[in-house]
Amino acid sequence: MDMRETPGVTPPHPAPDVFGHVGYQLKRAHAALRAAMDQALRAHGLTVPQYSCLEVLAARPGMSNADLARATFVSRQSMNVVLRGLQDAGLLTRPATVETGRARPATLTGEGRRRLRAAQEAVYAIEARLVRAVHEDRLPALLADLDRMARALSD
Repeated sequence: MDMRETPGVTPPHPAPDVFGHVGYQLKRAHAALRAAMDQALRAHGLTVPQYSCLEVLAARPGMSNADLARATFVSRQSMNVVLRGLQDAGLLTRPATVETGRARPATLTGEGRRRLRAAQEAVYAIEARLVRAVHEDRLPALLADLDRMARALSD
C-alpha cells in the first residue's frame, strides 16, 4: 500500500496530496500573512495581538477583555497580558474599578491612536499585496467564501 493512502478515508475533495487541501492552503496563507505582519509591526514596537487589539478598540471603544479576546482570536488569559502591556506602554486606559460587574472597558489613548495609525500603514500595505494577488472581480466572492467557511466550522 502507498504510504500516502489511508484505508477507508475519502479525501474531502480531489487533491494529489495534503498540499492541495483547502485547509493546508488556508494555513499557508495565514502563516505568510502572520510572518509579514510580525516583521512590519516589529518596527512599531507591537506584536500582532497588540496591533489587533488596537484596531478593534479603535473601531469599538470600551470593549471588555472577553470581547477583545474573541474579536482578536486569543484566549482571555492572553488578552489580559496584551492589555496590561498596552496599558503599561500608555496606549490604552482601563478604569481601576467598575461600579457593576467585572468588565473593565478599554479605550485608546492619544498615543495609542497615533501608534495605531503608524502601524496601519505597514499592515494595510501587506493587505494590499494580498488583495492584488486576487483578480478584483473575484475578491467579493473570495471574501464571501471565506466567511461561509468560517461559519461552517463555527455552527
